[in-house]
Amino acid sequence: MIDFVHPALLFILGAVPIPFLKGSVRKAYLVLVPALAIVAVLAMEPGNYGAGRFIGQEILLAKVDKLSIVFATVFSVMALIGMVYALHLTRAGQHVAAFVYVGSALGVVFAGDYLTLYLFWESMAFASAYLVFAQGGKRAIGAAFRYLMVHITGGVALLGGIVLHGLAASSLLFGPIAGAMDTGAYLILVGFLLNAAVPPLNAWLTDAYPEATVTGAVFMSAFTTKTAVYVLARAFPGMELLVWLGAAMALYGVIYAVLENDCRRLLAYHIVSQVGYMVAGIGIGTEMAVNGATSHAFAHILYKALLFMGAGAVIEVTGRRKLTELGGLYKAMPLTVALYMVGAFAISAFPFFSGFVTKSMVIAAAGQDHRALVVLALTMASSGTFLHTGLKLPYYMFFGPDRKLEAREPPRNMLVAMGIAAVLCIAIGVFPGPLYALLPYPVVFEPYTGAHVAESLGLLMFTALGFVLFLRALDPENTISIDTDWFYRKGARAFLWLAEKPLARYEKAVSNVSDTVALPLLHGTAHAGLRADLNGVDAAVNGLARAILVGGGALRRLQTGVVTHYALAMIAGVIAAIAVFTVVWQ
Repeated sequence: MIDFVHPALLFILGAVPIPFLKGSVRKAYLVLVPALAIVAVLAMEPGNYGAGRFIGQEILLAKVDKLSIVFATVFSVMALIGMVYALHLTRAGQHVAAFVYVGSALGVVFAGDYLTLYLFWESMAFASAYLVFAQGGKRAIGAAFRYLMVHITGGVALLGGIVLHGLAASSLLFGPIAGAMDTGAYLILVGFLLNAAVPPLNAWLTDAYPEATVTGAVFMSAFTTKTAVYVLARAFPGMELLVWLGAAMALYGVIYAVLENDCRRLLAYHIVSQVGYMVAGIGIGTEMAVNGATSHAFAHILYKALLFMGAGAVIEVTGRRKLTELGGLYKAMPLTVALYMVGAFAISAFPFFSGFVTKSMVIAAAGQDHRALVVLALTMASSGTFLHTGLKLPYYMFFGPDRKLEAREPPRNMLVAMGIAAVLCIAIGVFPGPLYALLPYPVVFEPYTGAHVAESLGLLMFTALGFVLFLRALDPENTISIDTDWFYRKGARAFLWLAEKPLARYEKAVSNVSDTVALPLLHGTAHAGLRADLNGVDAAVNGLARAILVGGGALRRLQTGVVTHYALAMIAGVIAAIAVFTVVWQ
């Protein structure tokens, strides 16, 4: 009898035959694998699986408990929805990348040790980057390279933290470490926060997601940030810093969404905002707060995917994604409009939609913990979410001035996928019990009280009134918003300049001193060892400079060199900052 089937392997190994399958056989296979993964997750029994030793350390390939099961459940369901949405694609590459991406995310969810976690973590980054590269074009390729650069930086931070924390703790097993913070733990936290898109480490998300393929963006909206939420809940529950980072995220994403004209970039900023609720809940750390963060991650994956699917359907049939170029589509795409609005109501926490029964749990937990400022910030962010995702975006995309665009409903499989997600968003909102039963702790929370329903409807209706009164002030403009990605965009260029100018001059100066002063003085003396050492230093400097300078042109053409070098420079800065912070804190 097989006690445990790792769903990560179903996807990763299942990606191998995809290029060799054609037509209906491939489509059936793409749906079958996620369906099997759902069955495997639902059949799991809590426990540890795949224990062993590697390089003298205990490793654990799969740790199954309620926290891992709830994330694995929604990841598997989302994989099925995403695959249905992508069935019309004929290029196998995107399907392979999506399978590896989903499998890697599931590998992180079940990882019982840091080594296993790290391997799946990095695999997830490279697989998801392909979904941006696959779009093609200068903008997408540039965004994909920057995406890799940032995630390699985060990966270096995570690996460094794992090594240092493993040495300090004498174990690589993955578990809570918030109460034993050391330099390694802070580096691990930085790696996790980067994938969670916590400002100022957030711009990779809003830079890359809008440039991904229509179907790729749907997968990306579901997995990377929510995997980060999972590992934060596993390793850092109750960490005070996360409370304030989460509250800041919730407001930060909403504020930037005000400025956005690109429909998918607007939705991407709302990912930052919604993940803020989850990060804040993990930071509060009570049972209700962790339950709220977990359930909100579950609901968010479904409704955010539905929103990206709706926006993707518009891009698929019109080729336009800017709100200033869209409008009047409700006549040609009524089903798309209706399904999108289900996602909009869910993210806005309307009663009888999924966000209402999950987001409110986080806010209630903050209130129970006597955090008035956090409650205020999360409530304001909720109002802003409805204003932009539930009102502004659908108005200008579907109901605004008619641009006379040729449009139609998207392919049937896309509508089916949107329909599945919409049904789940409503089902969770109407019957939250099955979701609550999956959560890590017993749920003591009743969302449908008269006061809560009245407060929520009052806030939503007041927001709608403001939208009507100030509609013209919210008109989108064809502008570009500068976010924190400006720093690493310019930083990569500065790094190359540093390599080609000052470093080259330094190398030349050292070489001249060696050739004209030091070596003649030592020539013929008894200091043979010193001469050999100086020759060795000279050769090393020459070799380093030559490698950088000769490869300079290649680095400019293929920016992976910049990725690696800049990542190393950034991690040095992170280590220095953590060292200073540790000294000041102590």
